Amino acid sequence: MRSLYGKFLLFAVATMVGSAIIAFLIINTYYHQFLKVENDAKNMHILEQIATYVEANADINLNDYLTTQANVGYKLLLVEKKLDKNAMRTFGEPFRLFNLDFRTIEQVLDGAEYHGMRDLPRETFVTGFFSDELANTVGTSFQHNGSTYALFLRPNIKMLFREVHYLLGGLFIGMATISLIAMLFGAHKLIQPLLQLTEATKKVSAGKFGVSLPIRSKDEIGELAQSFTDMAKELHRADQVQKQFITDVSHDLQTPLQQIKGYTNLIKKGNLTKKESAEYLTIIETETERLSNLSRQLLLLTSLTQQTKQLTITSFRIDEQIKQVLRRFRWQLEQNHLSIRAKLEPIVICGDEAQLEQLWENLLSNAIKYSTEGKNILIQLHRSPNHVKVMIQDEGIGIPKEHLPYIYERFYRVDSTRSTEIKGTGLGLAIVKRIVQLHEGNITIESSVNQGSKVTVTLPFKKM
Repeated sequence: MRSLYGKFLLFAVATMVGSAIIAFLIINTYYHQFLKVENDAKNMHILEQIATYVEANADINLNDYLTTQANVGYKLLLVEKKLDKNAMRTFGEPFRLFNLDFRTIEQVLDGAEYHGMRDLPRETFVTGFFSDELANTVGTSFQHNGSTYALFLRPNIKMLFREVHYLLGGLFIGMATISLIAMLFGAHKLIQPLLQLTEATKKVSAGKFGVSLPIRSKDEIGELAQSFTDMAKELHRADQVQKQFITDVSHDLQTPLQQIKGYTNLIKKGNLTKKESAEYLTIIETETERLSNLSRQLLLLTSLTQQTKQLTITSFRIDEQIKQVLRRFRWQLEQNHLSIRAKLEPIVICGDEAQLEQLWENLLSNAIKYSTEGKNILIQLHRSPNHVKVMIQDEGIGIPKEHLPYIYERFYRVDSTRSTEIKGTGLGLAIVKRIVQLHEGNITIESSVNQGSKVTVTLPFKKM
């Protein structure tokens, strides 16, 4: 598999080559459309000046003068018109290709102008400008000492641009070398954080979550590195929670099982009074119920957390649902001499009826469990334009403030600080929190020691 480094380098080189080709084609088009005609006219003007100067100076040595012109950067062909055969002489370096037909020479000797640079057959590339051939010249005629001459001219590109060629060639090679080095360096700088991320990913997959990435850039890779670091921290926290969860489950399952086993062994030994047997059987029954309740809540919380239990959305009266839950707890309210004050507006909402019923059962069970005997429990239900709010407030023993941030964690219990003999599973509020989240709602708990707790559940008001 080709590495990202190689892909980047290949893309950069392809971009350079492609851009060079496109730029060359643009320059070529510009040359053929504009520069070609201008170049022909410019050289024709120079040729005409030479011819005019020669005609104006009859005493000039024609060979010396044209040799001087050749030395300053031109290639010249001089044709003298004679009766038998035209005499030809070249000045400067010889033409690479002598491809000018004699009919054209005769036409120039007869007074016509030759525009070979302008009328040279169109070539694909701008290299036609450098074509060292006699056809790629301009020509005109002049009179000197009674003779007629045809003079053809083109610049000596080699002489004029030799140093420029070296300069441009060196510049191109230097630019290509520097660009390649810069691309290699840039690719290394770009790929290095990805290699670090890959190495960190391998460590995380091996269970080593304490990774540290030395990436401080503010670009997309920096954001990716920060997101990866946050993910690693969250995975580490989840791993710790999972390990703690297994420990807590093992402990909470082991305790009632040990109780049941211990009292069962006592009963099997015999020699117990009826009162002792009944007491031991009651303990076994209580621990069995506690174990059953713990297993049921564990299964419910697992299904809610993994979302294996899909929401079954229906439309129902939430006030009637809360009243039904209250009737279910009536015997506990009477046993603890608690009074209920309920202010419930008749409201129809959309949600999972079974899950929301479990939500009210858990909250009311906590309110009853931790309320002081003879006190009140207040339940209010009202609706705003976009939300439904349920408030359950007790006058119980309350929760210390230092425990409030952790009360939704699994198996977190504050029973050791409360004056009650009833022990919870530590899963009730975790279930409540998850049900509220699945319904896209919010829950808040306010509490003070010996002053009670107030739970507010806010659910979005939706219609079928």
